[in-house]
Amino acid sequence: MSQYPRTRMMLWSMFVLMLVVSGRHGAYAQNTTVKLALDWYPNANHLGLFMAQEKGYFRQENLDVMLYTPVDPSTVLQTVGSGTDDFGISYQPDVLLARAQGVPVVSVAALVPHPLNSVIALKSSGLTRPRDLVGKKVGYPAIPTNEPLLGTMLKADGARGLQDVELVNVGFDLVPALISRRVDAIVGAYWTHESILLENQGYPVHIMRVEEWGVPDYYELVLVTNASTIKSKPEVITRFLRAVRRGYEDAAQDPQAGVDILLKGTKAEVDEIKDEAGDVVGEVKQEFSTLDDRTKAEVDEVKDEVGGAVDAGKKGIESLGGSGS
Repeated sequence: MSQYPRTRMMLWSMFVLMLVVSGRHGAYAQNTTVKLALDWYPNANHLGLFMAQEKGYFRQENLDVMLYTPVDPSTVLQTVGSGTDDFGISYQPDVLLARAQGVPVVSVAALVPHPLNSVIALKSSGLTRPRDLVGKKVGYPAIPTNEPLLGTMLKADGARGLQDVELVNVGFDLVPALISRRVDAIVGAYWTHESILLENQGYPVHIMRVEEWGVPDYYELVLVTNASTIKSKPEVITRFLRAVRRGYEDAAQDPQAGVDILLKGTKAEVDEIKDEAGDVVGEVKQEFSTLDDRTKAEVDEVKDEVGGAVDAGKKGIESLGGSGS
């Protein structure tokens, strides 16, 4: 008789365990729709995302992911902060600015761990260093952080700062503005993208990389989500990053396959993307090589980091503002 209570307890424990396991499986198996806003039209920086989409890595995580380019990519942090988009790709300095302004966005992964931003001028202009820009017109896409970046570069090369140049808002038409001589140089242009596009159109360029002229190293592209999503759907973030990691690993191992997949769904220029892939994939591979081990920890830790992010952001902004005025 004494064995019956023990047997019933064992059976009850097994039943509870089955419920827990089945409940977890059901939550994991539940399909989740996710919107990801790109920072720009599809290019080599996004190879891993398109690889994950094409190879079914998102589906294997029970995620229905929509990748799209907003009409105005400068609004990514606002749409993610409002919950309109679940994830977005943005820039580390812009995330600091947004956090300081109360936009509830948090970076959960770095896609490109070093600056791609640069100042680009046509070789025919003879402009080879920041101080050569004094008295010249510099086109930019009205992204706020481009101004202090350029100001820092000018000061690092002996100029006074932004007051020495004329900034021209050309939107995202950086290449046409430079080719047409509407401006003498452009900032906010990627040395892995616009420079290649210009070269392929027959316009040799000179590149001034921001980190070589006084700007501290930083993450160029980061994957952001809403702070509330981290609290309410941490498993979605973990599953999403796991699929993204697999996509970028595949792109690093076979860039040509990534190019083919990207071209399959876009009208991007072939040579341009091939050249970009060689530059970008190596950078991305470095950052994502250990992402699988970090993913869950980052999702947990970032909850504690949210409070400190605002203070860090303010300090970073004050530093940038002081150097760019």
